[in-house]
Amino acid sequence: MRTSNHCSIADFRESASRALPRMAFDFVDGASGSESTMRRNRTALDDWHLLAKAPGNVADRDTSVDLFGSPSAAPIIIGPTGLAGVTRPNAELDLARAAARFGVPFVVSTAAAVKLEDVARVSSGRRWFQLYMLRDRALTEKLLENVADLGFELVEVTVDCSVPGTRLRDSRNGFSLPLVWTPRKLASVAMHPRWTWSMARHGVPRLEIIASLIESDAEASTIAEVMGTLLNAAVTWEDLGWLRDRWRGKLVVKGLIDPEDAAQARRYGMDGIVVSNHGGRQLDGAMAAIDMLPEVVAAVGETLTVLVDSGFRTGTDIAKGLALGPNAVQVVRTTLYAASAAGEPGVYRALEILRSEIDTAMALVGATHPGAIARDRIRRSR
Repeated sequence: MRTSNHCSIADFRESASRALPRMAFDFVDGASGSESTMRRNRTALDDWHLLAKAPGNVADRDTSVDLFGSPSAAPIIIGPTGLAGVTRPNAELDLARAAARFGVPFVVSTAAAVKLEDVARVSSGRRWFQLYMLRDRALTEKLLENVADLGFELVEVTVDCSVPGTRLRDSRNGFSLPLVWTPRKLASVAMHPRWTWSMARHGVPRLEIIASLIESDAEASTIAEVMGTLLNAAVTWEDLGWLRDRWRGKLVVKGLIDPEDAAQARRYGMDGIVVSNHGGRQLDGAMAAIDMLPEVVAAVGETLTVLVDSGFRTGTDIAKGLALGPNAVQVVRTTLYAASAAGEPGVYRALEILRSEIDTAMALVGATHPGAIARDRIRRSR
């Protein structure tokens, strides 16, 4: 598929909706319960407005930032997605290659549909790993050792999945592990022969990293339910302290939205946090991440690197986030739509679009680099 005719992330979402069977598209596009949190992420971003500044000399602009001591071409991180390979075979490798070529970090998920070794093999860029604390601490430690041996520089430990969110689209579509075929599913995939052929050639995706540690015997369960059987619902700050003692690289806690929790991350020696409501895929009716961002940033000051995700779809969205104080923004569905539609070239094109939109927003608010998008350049309408 040509990528030059995609001018926005919305264009890639539309292409993904045509390229994927409904169950695969809904897995990427959906959220928990009534999906009110996902909708709130969008409306909250729309409620914040950038304040233009002119005139000013913004002729010499640079979108690069420093993240954990190393340069990044833009204040963008491709965040983790479980089982991204359901969109196309080896989608995680497309994401990793495009991120490396563009010059931004890529975070591979514990629930990835590719092996860690394959990500390390195809990407010479900044590789980060998203960790779920497993019920078996020895397996968690084994996984960390593998991550370190393969040269991953940073671990994001996700803490907002003590229980899986209720993914109604997955339940209604019968999207499960392993896939159980019904006449309705077969009719849907028959309408998408390119996806069906690629899956037939490469095999049905599975949780490769999890499979390398332990085989799940779950049958006909949604993806969230399968992960729920493996994750530890009793994770405490003491467990994160244990993790801090064993991981010598940079350690980031993902899934914090309460300022008090963010302050705890500082006390336990974390290097950073990701302000996140899991893109609306966990707690239905939750606060929007961008609305909580000012309080969280105030709670940690400059002692931690602050990242944010949940609902950011455009470069202007990212500029709004940066104005509220974080160091960078993680995008997830944004680049997965692009991977679904056009593989690695699609992801690279999506990153180009985002960087161009960030650059435009910077210029029009009077900033020459992302860190110069000041707090006085944003207002909330209601």
